[in-house]
Order: sequence, then C-alpha cells, then structure tokens
Amino acid sequence: MDTTVEIPVSQSLVTGQRKRSGFDSQTGIYHSLDQLGNEHKIPTRANLDTATFVLSQFPEPYQAELTVALIDSATGHKVTYAQLKQSIYSLATGLYYGLGVRKGDVIFVLSPNSILYPTICLAVFLVGGVLTTANPLNTASEIAKQVLDSGAKLAIVAPGETHKLVSTKVPALLTSRPSSGDELSVEELIECCEPMELPETQSTQSDTAAILYSSGTTGVSKGVLLTHSNFISIMTLLKWSNDKTSAKNDVFLCFIPMFHIYGLAFFALGLFCCGTTTVIMKKFDFKDMLEAIQVHKVNNIPAVPPVILSLVKHNDGGYALSSLRRVGSGAAPLSKELVDRFRAKFPWVALRPGYGLTESCGAATVFISNEEAKAHHAGSGALLPTFCAKVVDYETGKAMPPFGEGELWIKSPTVMKGYLGNEEATAATIDSDGWLKTGDLCYFDEDGCLYIVDRLKELIKHNGYQVAPAELESILLGHPEILDAAVIPLEDEEAGEVPMAYVVRAAGSQLGEDQVIQFVASQVAPFKKVKKVSFINVIPKSAAGKILRKDLVAQSKLYVRSKL
Repeated sequence: MDTTVEIPVSQSLVTGQRKRSGFDSQTGIYHSLDQLGNEHKIPTRANLDTATFVLSQFPEPYQAELTVALIDSATGHKVTYAQLKQSIYSLATGLYYGLGVRKGDVIFVLSPNSILYPTICLAVFLVGGVLTTANPLNTASEIAKQVLDSGAKLAIVAPGETHKLVSTKVPALLTSRPSSGDELSVEELIECCEPMELPETQSTQSDTAAILYSSGTTGVSKGVLLTHSNFISIMTLLKWSNDKTSAKNDVFLCFIPMFHIYGLAFFALGLFCCGTTTVIMKKFDFKDMLEAIQVHKVNNIPAVPPVILSLVKHNDGGYALSSLRRVGSGAAPLSKELVDRFRAKFPWVALRPGYGLTESCGAATVFISNEEAKAHHAGSGALLPTFCAKVVDYETGKAMPPFGEGELWIKSPTVMKGYLGNEEATAATIDSDGWLKTGDLCYFDEDGCLYIVDRLKELIKHNGYQVAPAELESILLGHPEILDAAVIPLEDEEAGEVPMAYVVRAAGSQLGEDQVIQFVASQVAPFKKVKKVSFINVIPKSAAGKILRKDLVAQSKLYVRSKL
C-alpha cells in the first residue's frame, strides 16, 4: 500500500522542459528541481513504523560497535550505535511488559535535551505509542492543558519537573534516577530489562506517531498530528541532503530543543539514519557551545537566527572554531545584513538557511550548496524533493509566477494529517486537494529560491519559539483593571521579536507597566513574557472586529523612538 501524498507533476516537467525556477505556468505550481535517486526512495510499505525505519538505517553490527552516536557535552559520556540500539529495545521492553504501554497510547515527554531523549522517542514508537512533547519551561497550567488535550496515559518527565503534573493525575516515569526516593526511571528500565521480542504492534505509516503542539496559522495552540509516514519521509529527505553535503565522520552539535519539531526530526531521529555523531547540550549557552565545538571538533550546527547573531556579535574568546564547516538556520528568516556579517567573519563556513514548519514535519526548502546560498542573499533555499508549492495571491486566489508575492502553499508526503480534534482548523489549513496553507507571505525567484517576506499569521517568533498573541491577550483580559488588549511583535536584535502589549485600562485605574508584565509572567513560560506595555484609549479594530495589528506595529515604532 502506497501511503505517500500524490504530488502533481506537469507534462512539461516530465519531458525535461522545466524552467530554472521549477514553475509551471499552466498549473501555477512550483516543482522541486531535485529528485530522489533509487538509494533514497521513500519506503511505501504500509506496516512500517518510524523506529523500525530508523533502526534499519543504523550501521552494520561491527561498525555500530565502533561508531559513536551521541556524546553528552557536559560529561563527555559517549554512546555507540550498538549501545543506543540496546537501550531502545530495553526501554521498549520495559514500557510494554512493565508499564503496559500499548499501540495508540499517548506518552507525554517533559524533559530538556539529554542523551536519553532519542532513546525515549524511539522506544515509544517501537511499542506503537504516540509521542507528545513539551517545553520544560511551560507552566503547570500549560502542561495540564496539553496532557488533557492529547489524552496522555503516561508521562516521562525529568526529575524536578514532576510537580507540574500533579493536577493531571497522570502516572510519571522519571528520565533519570532521583537524588532521593525510589521512583522508577528510564535509566533503571534500560539497565534492568533484557530486550524481549515485542508482539507485532501493527503500526502503519498512516498511524499517528506524534502530537506536537503548534500555534499553526490561526494563533491558538493546537495538536499537530504527524504520522509515521510523515517522519519516514522527512528522515529520507534529511539523509538525501546529508549525503550531498556532509561527510560520514561529521560531528553535529545539538542545542536545538528536541521537544520542537526542528530538534526532534533532526537530532532525536533523522541523523541516526546518516550514521553521524551528535554532541548534545542540555540547553543553549554561548560559551558552552564554543567549548563544545573546540573539544569535539564539531563540523555542523543546525541553529536559529539569534545564535547566528551571537556568533557575529561576540568575540570567540580564543576558542578554536576551525573545525566548523556548516551552519544551518531555521525557525525564522535571516536578514541580508546578518548573512553578510556572518560570512565576513566566518568565510570558511557554509551558511545555509532553510524553511519549514511543524505542520510539514519541519522542512520544505533548503540550500544544498554554499554557492547557491551565497547567490541568494536572505533566501531560504529551494524546494526539497517530493515538495511542490503554490504562491497564492490572498485577495484574488491567483497562483503567482516568479517574483509574484502571495501566501505559500505546499504539498508533500511530510504534510501533517491534521489538527487533533479540530476539523474546522484542519479544513482551514489543508484544502481538499492536500495543499497546506502556511500563512507566510513569500515569493520564488527565477532560480526557484524561496524568500519569506512577512507572515500572514500573527505569531511572534522569540528566539525560535512561537508565541501566540491570542493566548497573551486572553490572559491580559483576565485582569480586573484591563478592559481591552492587543499583543504585537516588537523587533529585538537579540531575540528577533518580543511580545509588546497595548492595554486599555479601566476608568480610574493606576495600573502600571511593571504590574502588567508581572501579571502575565506569572502565568506563562519565560519566552512568552510581555516585555513592553503601552497604555492606549482604544484598540484599533476592523469593522469585523479584528485587531488592526499593522496600525499598532506602526505605533510601536513611535513608542520605541520615544524611549531612545
């Protein structure tokens, strides 16, 4: 059974008459200019799950004993591919026979990065479980909402975070041994469980593998349903890309959080299909990153714009960075100025931005060569194989040719199944022909390179995280002295964007900026905190009642100037 999405291919492209841009004027569709060879064909066998696919890509047994898969940057502890495989099967045995995890059970994971994180993810998939991950910075109320919405049956949680799960009454398995107490841990299950044959889970490629929470295109957090087919497709594309750009003995550095699709698809799953070594940092720290590059001779860093800005702005402190060869960038566009400054400071390093979103399993476009990236400043690369796209004018609905701006629509086997329990949002995001409406304003150039111009959706991107204005507005409106509120992005050199609130106070209220900031901060994760507050008499709105954010963005620029 073929579970992949049918990608439309024009006759002109089939006959080799495609244009340099990949654009077919008859259909209005952009096609990838690259194709997958036989060695990278996406498997279409129906009864194939993500873990089985990843494990099938591990090095041969003899090589697996010698090849290091993971290194803990803090301790230097190394895990070979053979040890990783043993751990995955041991934990899967413990989950299935010890804790009764069965196909379709949702497992909630709350943990920072660790060398155990990939083992947890792959073991959950191996027993047919469904993974849902969360940011450890989230508050107890945010976590409770996700646990309830996803229907989680078991939580795997880092010590020190269990108090956030008390109200959910979901049983918890610690990731590592606690300093005191006798709670069961993942480490203990791995050590005490001899791998046993697991009954056929009968997971199919069309089954849901993970529920990742994204604010999507409408600004309210929703569970993105990603299937085993989605993950297998994206991992195949990652392997194709890696084979073209990296050496077999390359060392990658991971500080991107694995609870995010970027970190999950890349570091917890995909790179194991390439036989590379990954150095894992618990969280990002600039000096720790520089030290890790030097100590472990890191070649590749998948990053986000604030990290690239830090590399440009800060002195390296004498650290040897000569091993570095490639830096990727995702989560937000890079400005031409930042790209130029990076290349001037690190001329030997290939800087390759890309584009993707949770709903497309983390990818859509990428630069394969440094030459292509240099030739397209501020671009986000070309469509990956199996992807096609349309640029749709949001007023006329017309498909736009190269350099015509519109909303980016994409289609690929990596596109999500839909939003959990939200048919209305799914229908608004994926049309009847399978096109995913990204909410991003863009254009393609004559070479098929994508440029993200702006976002139609109203998300604020803070250090690579997505912050939904609607969520913060809802909290603000819960304050007894706030009559109305709107939240917009305020440009910030370090973080990219920070949330700024416009607030209408109740008559006679003396509510101050610091009080508003603290009110929100007490209810949200740190990256969602409001950083600036301006008091206003009325929130500008359209006749339909929608907040006119562009008016407020323009006003915020005057606010910033007044503070200088």
